Amino acid sequence: MAESAACPAFQLGRPRYDQGSFLGRLRHFIDIIDPSTLFVSEKRLKESIKLLDDYNHGTLPPGVSDLQLWEAQKIKQAIIHPDTGEKIFMPFRMSGYVPFGTPIVIGLLLPNQTVVSTIIWQWLNQSHNACVNYANRNATKPTPTSKFLQGYVGAVTSAVSIAVGLNVLIQKANKLSPATRMIIQRLVPFPAVASANICNVGLMRHNELSEGIDVLDNKGNVVGSSKIAARHAITETAFTRVVLPMPIFVLPPIIMSYLERLRFLQSNRRLLLPIHSVVCLVTFALSLPVAISLFPQMSQIEVSRLEPEIAMATDCKVVTYNKGL
Repeated sequence: MAESAACPAFQLGRPRYDQGSFLGRLRHFIDIIDPSTLFVSEKRLKESIKLLDDYNHGTLPPGVSDLQLWEAQKIKQAIIHPDTGEKIFMPFRMSGYVPFGTPIVIGLLLPNQTVVSTIIWQWLNQSHNACVNYANRNATKPTPTSKFLQGYVGAVTSAVSIAVGLNVLIQKANKLSPATRMIIQRLVPFPAVASANICNVGLMRHNELSEGIDVLDNKGNVVGSSKIAARHAITETAFTRVVLPMPIFVLPPIIMSYLERLRFLQSNRRLLLPIHSVVCLVTFALSLPVAISLFPQMSQIEVSRLEPEIAMATDCKVVTYNKGL
């Protein structure tokens, strides 16, 4: 009994952990961003895909455990795009987000940024985000590349303009002490990145407001398309995109401002960059799954709050929709 509780019965295409609880979502997203899947060999990937195909066709060899099937699904989902069936380029996989994104986070949070360095790091960050978004896009419906380009240009423009504008204002604030100015300057990346994320969501998903998104009944069947649900989905996603970078871009500057006052580091200044890098890496790795897990991927809304035609099409009192990431 203890073994089955630790490893639930395998269900193809379903999450291993309960998505109704925060802990279940946390364990699910830790699996998704697990960087160990970056080192899976081609042979192991093919074996995992074959194992899942055998399960699907009812030809599974005897002795295969649920744990092996869950592990095979984790590997396939980490590497293969669910809609296109093609391998996702390693730096743009969700499992590569922390290892490939950390150098950019370190650069964004370096003290004493110039206007040029601010522009370069914000551009690199939004370029990496845009590539990750495109590589992990929903490809069931063809989306024009122009939509992604609009989101990318809008995100880069808003991030750079806000970051540069805030830095210029801080430098002109003569009443601030040098220490206060440095702390505030280090916190600049957060509002810049958060606003860019909102801009990106708004530009890339504004067509959903006019076309609506699918809402599902309790059996997973599509009830209809709702513009009201789309508005809720975009608002929730935008809020999520503000919460996500908060710990990543706020905690390291606060931690470093304390560590830099330690006598040991004041006499060993060359250690500041390595320690700063470790603080960014640890904060990023711990914060990302926690932040993503705050909100369920599939959200629910009462039918009475939606369009009349949705209420007429189902007996369910609550329907579900994909919020998006």
